[in-house]
Amino acid sequence: MFDIIAFDADDTLWQNESLYSETQARLAKVLAPYLDGVDVDARLYETESRNIPYFGYGIKSFTLSMIETAIALTEGRVTSADIQQIIDFAKAMIDTPTQLLDGVVETVVQVAATHTLMLITKGDLLDQQRKLDRSGLAEHFSHIEIVAEKTEETYRTILLHYKVDAARFLMVGNSLKSDVLPVVAIGGQAVYIPHAMTWEHERVDPADIQHARYFEMAHISELPGLVEKLMQNQEI
Repeated sequence: MFDIIAFDADDTLWQNESLYSETQARLAKVLAPYLDGVDVDARLYETESRNIPYFGYGIKSFTLSMIETAIALTEGRVTSADIQQIIDFAKAMIDTPTQLLDGVVETVVQVAATHTLMLITKGDLLDQQRKLDRSGLAEHFSHIEIVAEKTEETYRTILLHYKVDAARFLMVGNSLKSDVLPVVAIGGQAVYIPHAMTWEHERVDPADIQHARYFEMAHISELPGLVEKLMQNQEI
């Protein structure tokens, strides 16, 4: 039924958002002596949102936004030593081993036995490739696509490149905004697997999903069963 089954990476195959959350907490501690009652997380998110068109996603972009936020919130009083700490936080994030989510290995292996798999993830090319290499999953994916954004046009371009009809494409991910709604909009099918932590930027208005048709499951281990049922044209 499906020519390609594609997976998102961050917080679908491996932990990601928790690492950013932990680093934001470290940033708040660095800036605490300068500030009084300021919501550092909120200000950092504002900076990140403004910077996405310039720097995209990933640890490098996040680091630049942390530094910019530190300078703005302290009105330039942040020291070079503090900025070095922020840079060191980023290096520690990069050096953190890839932590696969429970059930991912078994699921990917099982689905790869019957279908061609693709990884579609957005972010920094070097960072995402590094995480994939460390994950031990690379051999199961026939195609790797690291993109700047996951929009309808992005998916159309990918499917056109691989000569795949949208109706024969299934996307699996933890973000309704990036992994589900754009795919459904172009005629593909999608599976939504919520993660305990979701970045604010990936949240959607409930009205946007009111009429969207997609599958939702609590755990990635349910995916092989769903794929088998879809192949057998059974009702889910």
